[in-house]
Amino acid sequence: MFFRTFAVVLIVNRKIKVLIYMINLVLFGPPGSGKGTQAEKLVEAYDLLHISTGDLFRFNMKNDTPLGQEAKRYITKGELVPDSVTINMLKARVEETPDVKGYIFDGFPRNINQSEHLDKILAERGGQVDGLLMLDVEEKEIVARILNRGKTSGRADDNDEEIIRNRFQVYQNETSPVFDYYDKQEKSHKIDGIGSIDDIFARLSDVIDSL
Repeated sequence: MFFRTFAVVLIVNRKIKVLIYMINLVLFGPPGSGKGTQAEKLVEAYDLLHISTGDLFRFNMKNDTPLGQEAKRYITKGELVPDSVTINMLKARVEETPDVKGYIFDGFPRNINQSEHLDKILAERGGQVDGLLMLDVEEKEIVARILNRGKTSGRADDNDEEIIRNRFQVYQNETSPVFDYYDKQEKSHKIDGIGSIDDIFARLSDVIDSL
């Protein structure tokens, strides 16, 4: 599969300039929907940069950056890290990778405020969110997947059905409005998240290739 770029040829002062447009995707879905697995395949197929919120937090805290230190102050007190910290981490990552063909955002945005800031960050570079791809998996399947993962993950929360269901409800209540935000821009796409890894990847690719 080859990555498709979009180019516009301009003639400025008798010189030809070719503008290449990136493609930026939000990979969306509840915990256990398979975002991480599909992100790896999409990165390889479309030559995009995968930006995971979890990876950003781990990198900044491990390297004791100013943003990592700020995040730790909230986490050690058992408080939620403010949007401003997460947004600044993501903005810094985008700014230090100006030459990529596009991004896959995973775990961001989580709410409308983050969505609006993501739009601004990309607009500053002449880009936009081209598509939100939601892996649609029902709660029953999510619970089964995570409980199965818990057999080898070593995470206590992967073995507690009540916690798993609570995480799903948090997603439904707080994060799913992001789908509606981009749906109003006609950018949201719901993809069946049930089936083999390759089948799901093919569905995602069909949508991306149509953008």
